[in-house]
Amino acid sequence: MPYLERPHHRLHYRVDASGHDKAWLVFCNSLGTDLAMWDRQADALKEQFHILRYDRRGHGLSSSPPPPFSMADLGADVLHLMDHLGIERAHFCGLSIGGLVGQWLALNAAHRFDKMVLCATAARIGTTQSWTERMKAVSALGLTPLLAGTVERWFTPAFVAEAPDVIEACVAAFQATSIDGYVGGCAALADADFHESLSSISCPLLAISGADDPVCPPSDLERIARGVANGCHLSLPGRHIVNIESAERFNQALSGFLGTETE
Repeated sequence: MPYLERPHHRLHYRVDASGHDKAWLVFCNSLGTDLAMWDRQADALKEQFHILRYDRRGHGLSSSPPPPFSMADLGADVLHLMDHLGIERAHFCGLSIGGLVGQWLALNAAHRFDKMVLCATAARIGTTQSWTERMKAVSALGLTPLLAGTVERWFTPAFVAEAPDVIEACVAAFQATSIDGYVGGCAALADADFHESLSSISCPLLAISGADDPVCPPSDLERIARGVANGCHLSLPGRHIVNIESAERFNQALSGFLGTETE
């Protein structure tokens, strides 16, 4: 398995690439998931793009430095991976905290990215107090007490009933997340607020919301699309992990925005 060794942690990543002269597409996960959350997207788009996925520090097979983390730390992980693989420019697609990483990258490394897709995210998610309370609870009790509420926020009851294998895999990835990795991600979310910076994002941007997302409702994505220089918004059926719940329509939207088509 490929890893990028950093001074205090290592990042597990996966590349799906074939042929030549294809644009790169980088996927960035939500909190408490691993790179498998993008399986449906990689399967649909791997003939059109070179695809880079990775496990955020402390998630999946990636190790974690001691928390806290900042959004700059998480953004730097993406840039180090791109440098390691010789990727000069790429499209980017991030969900939830991954969407905040995308906003940081669009503001601080715009020359490395072409188009941005930000999903089920916001310019600010939650409050400093809410994330501080979450960090304290997880440090004391672990992730298990969050499990039922997380599934409810992530997926509609109908999808939970019709796709038990998918839910089981997502639950396993959540439970496998290290405490340091989860708490560090919460710390980054506690401090991240890009409301005042959105107008400085100039790359073409697609904001995708889950129509029933209780974490980042469509209004949050609409605000991003209106706030950037060149943005548009699309709402799809589902809750927070909309790329899984509405995978086919998500893939069509993604490939259409990036200028390709899937079958």
